[in-house]
Amino acid sequence: MQKVYENAALALNGLLFDGMTIAAGGFGLCGIPETLIGAIRESGIRNLAIVSNNAGVDDYGLGLLLKTRQVRKMISSYVGENREFERQYLAGELELEFNPQGTLAERLRAGGAGIAGFYTKTGVGTVVAEGKEERTFNGERYILETGITVDLAIVKAWKSDPFGNLLYRKAARNFNPMVSTAGRVTVAEVEHLVGEGELEPDHIHTASIYVNRLILAVQNQKRIEKRTVSREP
Repeated sequence: MQKVYENAALALNGLLFDGMTIAAGGFGLCGIPETLIGAIRESGIRNLAIVSNNAGVDDYGLGLLLKTRQVRKMISSYVGENREFERQYLAGELELEFNPQGTLAERLRAGGAGIAGFYTKTGVGTVVAEGKEERTFNGERYILETGITVDLAIVKAWKSDPFGNLLYRKAARNFNPMVSTAGRVTVAEVEHLVGEGELEPDHIHTASIYVNRLILAVQNQKRIEKRTVSREP
């Protein structure tokens, strides 16, 4: 099966539609699929439900989709660093489903593993637990969280072979492995495309069975959200 596409628009062709759910890898601006996000923005699709740890910043990452008002709902664990995200939410223009960060990661992993739900102590007795089933195990209270699956998963990897076996680099791994398994279709953008057999099997983080389409990333800015430097003595 040919998985490598010439560009992001071709890789997303036939996959996008209004009202769809999309999961995006990344943490802050680290390990985000910026090339694919740009192509989704250019497609003009609207009323999107986005699953992601956060929404980038005002002028980069998923913040670009918020700016063009293409997003209806965010399922996230952090809304900081993005004033437009905050403004839309407080103005009632954007739905927001808050998740504790570890719970969000596990919901994506569970969805990708075919697990419909799981019980966790995180959030018991808080607004996170409102409307959720609660049970007691060994004298401890737990709430039921559901696994997440989406119409499309987009991820960023450091290396891939032509089959879609992915390697992430250091902190850029973050949510990408879980997101890659949760999509009915997964599209990955990679910094380096290597030949067949060049990847050490034991080094692979995401197996090719989860990846449907691949592109070579054209945006690799490695932006820093908050640059902090020490003063010279």
